[in-house]
Amino acid sequence: MPTHDLVVVANRLPVDAHTEPDGSVRWVTSPGGLVTAMESVMRGVDSGAWVGWAGSPGEAPEPFEADGMQLYPVDLSAEEVRAYYEGFSNGTLWPLYHDVIADPVFHRTWWDTYREVNERFATAAAQVASPGATVWVHDYQLQLVPTMIRTQRPDLRIGFFNHIPFPPFELFAQLPKRNQVLRGLLGADLVGFQRERDALNFLTCVRQLLGHAHSHHDITVPGIGSEPARTVTARAFPISIDTQAVSALAEDPEVIERARELRRELGDPKKVVVGVDRLDYTKGIRHRLKAWGELLNDGAIDPHDAILVQVATPSRERVDAYRQLRDEVELTVGRINGDFAPIGRPAISYMHRSFDRREMTALYRAADVVLVTALRDGMNLVAKEYVASRPDEQGVLVLSEFAGAADELRAAILVNPHDIDELKTAILHALAMPEDEQRTAMQSLRRQVLDNDVQGWAQSFLGELEAKGRPDEPAAAPLVRLAQGSAPSAAQLDAALTSFASTPRILVASDFDGVLAPIVADRDAAAADPQALSALRELAESEGVNVALVSGRALEDLDARTGMPLSVVLVGSHGAEVGALPHDMDAGTLDGDALRMDEDDQRLLESITATLEQIATKHPGAEVEVKPASAVLHTRRARGRGRINATEAALEYARSLPDVKVTPGKEVVEFSVVDSSKGEAIATLARACAADAWLYLGDDVTDESAFERLGDHDLGIKVGAGDTAATFRVDSPEEVTAVLERLLALRRGEG
Repeated sequence: MPTHDLVVVANRLPVDAHTEPDGSVRWVTSPGGLVTAMESVMRGVDSGAWVGWAGSPGEAPEPFEADGMQLYPVDLSAEEVRAYYEGFSNGTLWPLYHDVIADPVFHRTWWDTYREVNERFATAAAQVASPGATVWVHDYQLQLVPTMIRTQRPDLRIGFFNHIPFPPFELFAQLPKRNQVLRGLLGADLVGFQRERDALNFLTCVRQLLGHAHSHHDITVPGIGSEPARTVTARAFPISIDTQAVSALAEDPEVIERARELRRELGDPKKVVVGVDRLDYTKGIRHRLKAWGELLNDGAIDPHDAILVQVATPSRERVDAYRQLRDEVELTVGRINGDFAPIGRPAISYMHRSFDRREMTALYRAADVVLVTALRDGMNLVAKEYVASRPDEQGVLVLSEFAGAADELRAAILVNPHDIDELKTAILHALAMPEDEQRTAMQSLRRQVLDNDVQGWAQSFLGELEAKGRPDEPAAAPLVRLAQGSAPSAAQLDAALTSFASTPRILVASDFDGVLAPIVADRDAAAADPQALSALRELAESEGVNVALVSGRALEDLDARTGMPLSVVLVGSHGAEVGALPHDMDAGTLDGDALRMDEDDQRLLESITATLEQIATKHPGAEVEVKPASAVLHTRRARGRGRINATEAALEYARSLPDVKVTPGKEVVEFSVVDSSKGEAIATLARACAADAWLYLGDDVTDESAFERLGDHDLGIKVGAGDTAATFRVDSPEEVTAVLERLLALRRGEG
């Protein structure tokens, strides 16, 4: 049997069997978010395989190739489908992981079958993986597979991605066999989730139930017997879509004409509102229908002018809860049509069937509004597909805040679908939105989706997985975009600022010392330029702009020196401390980088502080600053060679602390017992406010972690001399003030 360098393991193969009239079997690409996301990834791999169930109970077909993918079917009996798939996966895990919207059911025999089937998938994957290969396991049906593969093939690099939400501790703790599920997942080197809060839930469950320590997103899994301890990383990797394929369809003249035909077939209403979902109780279809029915009853919507098109793809029709949901939805649609439909046209056009991608893209292009009202959803790719289908920059997305897509698509109309009044208001707002407002919102949404496609998602996950478990590799050289003394011209910087200012949603972030405030011998005397602070305050009050100050100073000190309003986010201690957030930033995203200190961390910090104070005593003028999560040796005021000697003594001491993050800076060495960096802080802030692009100003080596993360649309401005990963350079805080004032003027349209 051939082996492969990348093996994807999922419950289903990415194809369905279609029997032709002559009895032959033809394999066609199947619908679904995972398949849509992964098929383009698999086609770009030189030696890849996909292990999964072929979709029919009984003996599995022989391995075969379809759509350029090498596929290895796993067999499931009818009883295994009932107990493993319909039972434990979708009767127990699915409702529990979706906030118990429906009551989960547990049977011990379901668990036994779930474990046996997971073992079969693990064995199949282990058999087709090349030595040292990467295995990527997907979703809640296969949570035991990572550890089972590791037991058989410890040479493999293993990743796991959870496509659905991961529940908070209070819900997950209700799951029988909960510890076995956690240990199964911890067989992976990297565990990925859709949202930051899902990763945090997982980390909390691991700490509370297994007692494993974790620092930031890294979990220390103790070795058993002679096995060494392992580090497992758990963090968010928001999934996306194949934007190139969707965009190509959206520009196809036949699809555009089909969109016009659809509107004609619907009676040429003024507004077409669309919902596209699997028929699942987590999707909020009942809430959506209730809101639409009430709007019709209130007279707020005229059924002659507007129509709701609801596509409900069949799903798990052998499960009682899903059969009941279908009955309820169809009864509701029938009642609303009976009460409100004009002659010759329904008030709701309901279709309980699947559509191919061309037809769906045409429907998205025909839609004036798309409603994504999930009560709980890992991501929801419908929202992203709609955005990618609108190159005309028209249309409105109404998006549930309980869908993972809400973390990124902040320019949508975000709504709590449990609040029917709020949902009705959101629908009316969407129907009345002017074209220019639609365009502004859609530009922001499209940038988020088009700049973060499925290829980027896969490369991000696989890239981090590839880097795991290789401590002997030399550290990568620092990224340098501007060498000492080099810088683009002032005109080039102004052009970049002009382009940046036109971006719909932006994050403007800055260091404090050496950027807003000149470096002075007495750090307690540092004071920011009042004009710079004023420009930042005014930017923070501007539509579509978030502002943050990210400093090595303690949060309390930073707050006292700047006097910023709550609209400006303050981040202290190189990202370990985060202040209050404005209303338009997602607090859940920031929780992953908030300060977390336990008793061991506190004792370690006290020990480090005592040693640094001894160093400072031996080198007059050196000082020790204690922050909530770190201790800092400042050597700026040390006399003579004391500055160099104190720094060398601190770095020598650092070599005895392998678990402490040590950051040398300008006449400063910081010892952090909680892992944090300005780069991680900036990336997290950008996610929290769903910024289309960000600007960062910094002067220190600690700022390079932010500059290294610059994307194509982001701006990094280094203040002062030295090699840097920033894209532009200015000489002084005075020039920083000029940059901020220029950006403010451009944002106001003052040119």
